[in-house]
Formats: sequence, structure tokens, C-alpha cells
Amino acid sequence: MAQPAQSPEPPADHIIVLFGATGDLARRKLLPGLFHLARAGLMPRRYRIVGTAPAAEALTDQEFRAHAQQAVARFGRSRPEGPDWEAFADALSFGAADTGAADPLMTAVREAEATLGGKPRRLFHLAVPPVAFTSMIDLLGATGLAEDGKVIVEKPFGTDLASARALNAAIHAVFDESRVFRIDHFLGKEAVDNVLALRFANGLLEPLWNREHISHVQIDVPEQIDIQGRAGFFEGTGTFRDMVVTHLFQLLGFVAMEPPVALEADALRDEQVKVFHSMRALDPAHVVRGQYTGYRAEPGVDPESDTETFVALRVEIDNWRWAGVPFHLRTGKALAEGRHLVTLGLREPVLRMFPLDARAAADGRSNELVIDFDDPGSITAHFLVKEPGPSMRLADAAMVFNYGTSFAAQNFLEGYEHLLLEAMRGNQSLFTRSDGVERLWEVAAPLLDAPPAVEPYARGSWGPDSIDALVAPYRWHLPVRRRVHTSE
Repeated sequence: MAQPAQSPEPPADHIIVLFGATGDLARRKLLPGLFHLARAGLMPRRYRIVGTAPAAEALTDQEFRAHAQQAVARFGRSRPEGPDWEAFADALSFGAADTGAADPLMTAVREAEATLGGKPRRLFHLAVPPVAFTSMIDLLGATGLAEDGKVIVEKPFGTDLASARALNAAIHAVFDESRVFRIDHFLGKEAVDNVLALRFANGLLEPLWNREHISHVQIDVPEQIDIQGRAGFFEGTGTFRDMVVTHLFQLLGFVAMEPPVALEADALRDEQVKVFHSMRALDPAHVVRGQYTGYRAEPGVDPESDTETFVALRVEIDNWRWAGVPFHLRTGKALAEGRHLVTLGLREPVLRMFPLDARAAADGRSNELVIDFDDPGSITAHFLVKEPGPSMRLADAAMVFNYGTSFAAQNFLEGYEHLLLEAMRGNQSLFTRSDGVERLWEVAAPLLDAPPAVEPYARGSWGPDSIDALVAPYRWHLPVRRRVHTSE
């Protein structure tokens, strides 16, 4: 068993202001995540959390503490009780804010700062709908609250190139880029950091991480859930805007980047943006858009809607490392399973001298490295071995590294917890930069201008049948599920 990691130095003293503190994101992720950080000793030594929402949703301090306790009890990993909870609850307060009427919020922030003393840093988390981003940014600028503060902005970062540029301009009018943290909880997962460790800390793998040894890459994020009553959001967004630009492309950037000169924010993000600039513009002929059966009957959905609930696409990167290697991306709603996988297909040997077991030959998946991003995650190497017996016959096997059985569970941080901690530290390594966002919308423009028609697919399936032709001569790593011999 690995020894528990030593606790790092906690962040500087902070005032954390949660816009949308009564909303679903704060209830499910932010409040439980902040309490878990507090219990783990990773919050600042002195901090205050100020919740805010429009005056119509205003709470008293006691009501906000009760709201937080209910959120942690339902969605947190730790029970909201005992001295740890009492200390956390004591740090909570509330101040309502509307455009042009932010006095309660300003008062709550001043009182929190007076309680802490000194010069605590300010971190603003905009857990609000995208339509409210600009007005909240303007409010922070007009009131002076933004001075020397940092801001966390939730996805989506625009819906096309023009809207992304407009949003970045509004943000930069108040916050310079060094104080902007565009958050994607996928990038907070342990497995993302482990991609960097896997590549750059292991001489076994880094020499293989290129077109000479990798034939294709898949990034697969199917979801079992449907739109869950969010037609108002989903009809105007769709799966491509909601998931691919903000999630899957970001993972692609980490998988495909060149070695950075240092494991520091500027160097890491420079290499990620270089990948984005090497991406070819998307070809609509290499995209499959799907819509699950029954979507148009969902409340609030246009009966003739062409909004995609599924998308699969081929991405090509024109640089020395990846030229000719297709990156296949797939995600969607109401699919067979919820998974988060990156699969690297290794090239076959030049000469095949061993007969394959019929099962292995049909499967064709014995030459892969699979990174599972599900919490806590795993890494699996699929390869061929000699099957026991008198004949030289090959069968598939796997070696698995599993976070859940290899390290103490208390060391894990969920995506939002990790990113909130890094934002307090001022580390932008796992946050998206403005030029990267704009480049991705440039890449996406041909698809947005001429999207192929949606194809129907059954709930519980893996998407439209045409996705198999999209990845030929390769196969999707999912849905094949095999029994393999494992060594942990």
C-alpha cells in the first residue's frame, strides 16, 4: 500500500463568493466539495464562503447554512456533523445581488473580510446560466469587488466563435487572463494528471506515444442519462456544444500535446493550444449526429427538433507526432453505459507469425492502452499471451492499474474539489485559456455551418449504426466487454 501523500501548504486566506449558491451545481458539487476540502485540511487556514443569488431567492445566513447542510448530507462524501461541520457552517454567510442592486452582497463580503482581517484574496465562482455571465462580470467590475480577485467561469464558453470572442472580451474588460479560471470538471479528474505522469515519467511509454506506434485514438464519454427535463438548455445547445468543445477536445489536448518545458500552467497550456492549432477544421462528412428515440416527445422539445443528443466524429491533427492518426470522439445521452475512456490503439507487428485464438481474432482489441477516467479511475494494457496448452496459440490478457485498490481512498479529490483547490492556489494548469477556446470554435465552424441531419438511435444502444463506418477499419472500444486475465 502506498503511503499517504503529505498535505501540501494550504492556500492563502480567501473569501469565496458563490454566485448561484441556491442552484443545482452549488448544491450537488460546490458546497459538498468545499466541505470535503475543509475536512481534508486543504482549505485556507482562514476563509469565508459568501453565497449569493438574486434578491428573489435571498436567504438569511442561517437559511444558507441549513441549505448547505442539506446539500452536503445528500451529495457529500462526509456527514455534515461534529466540530468539522460546525467550523465550516460558521464560515458561511449570504448576500443577495441583482444587476444594479448589489449592496447586500457587498456588505456580506466586507463583513467576511473584517472577520478574517488582513488582506484575504477573493475568488468568485459563477455557477449561473451562461446568459448571466456578462451581467455578473459587469456587476463585479462596477462594484469594485473584482479588484485583485479571481473568477471561475463555468462552461459553455460561448456557442460559436463570435459568442466566445464576445464573452472573452467582456471578461477581459474586468479580469485579465491571469485571473480567469474557465472550469471543466473533466480536467480535475485524477486520470488527467495521470496522463501526464504516464507519458512523461515512464521511459517505457513516451517513446511509443506517436504515429509510429499508435494507429488510432478514441475518446469515449457515453452517458446513460437522458436530458433529464433540461429541454430549455439542451434545445439551444446540443451535445456537440455541451460536451465536445468543452470536454472531449480538452482531453484530446492533454493526450496529444508535446512534452512541456515544465509542469507549469503557462508551459502546459502552451502545448495544449498548439494541439488545437494543429487540428484540421472539422469535416461534416466525418461526423455522425444522432437523436435518441423519444427525444422529440420530451416536454419543451420542438416536435421537429434537429438537436443532436449524440455525436461521433473524426478529428485529424496535422503535426509531426500525429499526422495520419485518426482521433475518434463519441458522446451522447441515453446510451448503454456511462463511461469515460481514452483508448490508444497500438500498431500491429509488421509480421504476424502467431495464430490467434478465434475469439481474440474476432475481437481485435488485444493491442490497446485504455485510460478510464471514471472516479477513481484505472489504466489497462491489453496484450496477447500464449494460451496454456501444447499448441502455440495466442489469447488476449490485460494488466490493470486501479486507483481504487492501489491508494488510500482519502487521498482522492473529485474533479470540482481538485479544481477549486487549484483556483485558490492560483494554478491555471487545468483551466482553459481564451485563445484555446476561440481556436476550438474556429475548428468547429464548418460543422456548425453545415451539420449533417440527425439519425435516430434506440435508448440503451451505442448510437446510430453508421458510427461503425466512421471508425473503420478500427472498432469502438465500447461496447465490447470481455473477460480477461488480469494482474494487479
